[in-house]
Amino acid sequence: MKTLHQQSTLRSSARKTMMTSCSRGVQRVYATAAPAERVAMRGSPEKAHTFNAKFVPFHDVQSGKTSGETYTLDEVLYRSRDGGLLDVQHDMQALAQYGPEYWRTLFDARVGTTAWPFGSGVWSKKEWVLPGLADADIVSMFEGNSNLFWAERFGREALGMTDLWVKQCGNSHTGSFKDLGMTVLVSQVNRIRKLKPGSITAVGCASTGDTSAALSAYCAAAGIPSIVFLPADKISLAQLVQPIANGALVLSIDTDFDGCMRLIKQVTAETPIYLANSMNSLRLEGQKTAAIEILQQFDWQVPDWVIIPGGNLGNVYAFYKGFQMCKELGLVDKMPRLVCAQAQNANPLYTAFQKANGKLAGIKDSYSAMKAKTTFASAIQIGDPVSIDRAIMALIDTNGIVEEASEEELMDAAARADRTGMFNCPHTGVALAALIKLRERGVIAPSDRTVVVSTAHGLKFAQSKVAYHSQSVPNMMAQFANPPVTVREDLGAVMDAIKTKFKL
Repeated sequence: MKTLHQQSTLRSSARKTMMTSCSRGVQRVYATAAPAERVAMRGSPEKAHTFNAKFVPFHDVQSGKTSGETYTLDEVLYRSRDGGLLDVQHDMQALAQYGPEYWRTLFDARVGTTAWPFGSGVWSKKEWVLPGLADADIVSMFEGNSNLFWAERFGREALGMTDLWVKQCGNSHTGSFKDLGMTVLVSQVNRIRKLKPGSITAVGCASTGDTSAALSAYCAAAGIPSIVFLPADKISLAQLVQPIANGALVLSIDTDFDGCMRLIKQVTAETPIYLANSMNSLRLEGQKTAAIEILQQFDWQVPDWVIIPGGNLGNVYAFYKGFQMCKELGLVDKMPRLVCAQAQNANPLYTAFQKANGKLAGIKDSYSAMKAKTTFASAIQIGDPVSIDRAIMALIDTNGIVEEASEEELMDAAARADRTGMFNCPHTGVALAALIKLRERGVIAPSDRTVVVSTAHGLKFAQSKVAYHSQSVPNMMAQFANPPVTVREDLGAVMDAIKTKFKL
């Protein structure tokens, strides 16, 4: 196997050749290029017309058996005949017509380009997402391609780790990973509305904040009406104002997320309003591309661990699906171990994991929904997750773990990491707190390559950070609080404050 340096040098050489093609003539460079470089120059594969995807019952995926029940992606439905969830299934045989080096080179060549739609981190993998969608139907803001941040100082000082990374999925258009899935869902809605005028009048979702922001933004870009059901007084001001600014109909309802979810399911069952929550498996097709990006950013080497905050649990399955596709098509030879990190106040999966004595095989029998309590990690304040079966499958197949974090643990973890240059949302704090616990127990080794998934930008949760650093949270010590120091306009007072802080 080539070293990281050798692989990086090879890719750099390929990119330089492609850049040369722009200035010296595509055909001459193409004629002298290596086969892998030619792949990158061609754009879409010649056999792309053979690729296809369809809806199948998730139970088929789970059991490994084929029931024969399938639907086209142009149909408006969210569940199979037995009431279970659906899954998007790709024709893997058709994709396998091209070898792993082809796909690696093709995906790498599209990163950061302005070519529509391949400059998007999601649509650079279009053949693995919605292969039958016309480029003209895609609604994209060139989402994805988010930073994989080397958390060197935090890893070294707080955890004794040398290979800790944070996938900054919040560095996206609306400030959360939800953009990755929403570009796919709204693009497919755009296609359906063109194929069947009047079949979809609007798109709606229940949300704890980030889903509503992504839905309203992408619908606004496409000129599609959007409706969001939000639990009153349970999301941040930044999350609330985003759908308002994008022109969505915002319904602030006196309930929690689970109550909003029950209502939106009833509304979409009786009206031509399309459901955009993660029970709709189109969303997961976009979200899975973050896993493929991680592999790209590691020069197609697989990390040992990936830690994902878990609420409705769709993202746990989405990451699994992205890694699994790469393994099945030969781009990598193994899977990372997944960790689902839940807030203690909304931890039905963790509770089931504990009841099963940490044995994944028994977790389904131990599971029951709960009434989620208030948590600073409001986006994962969900007691009855839709994707529970999906997440359990992902954890079983990757020999995964479920961990939890109390309110103080998650806020302390985020604040401690912030002191090393990050600016984390509370949900990232949940994942970091889980990592701290797993390191303390020796489950994760100092040298294990570990990726923490940051799901949203910290600026969307400034209120919680203000409360923490002002030490105004009841019953919370806030040991890493750093409140501003009030001083009068006097050099001596300023110098005293500086000397006190830095012990000069």
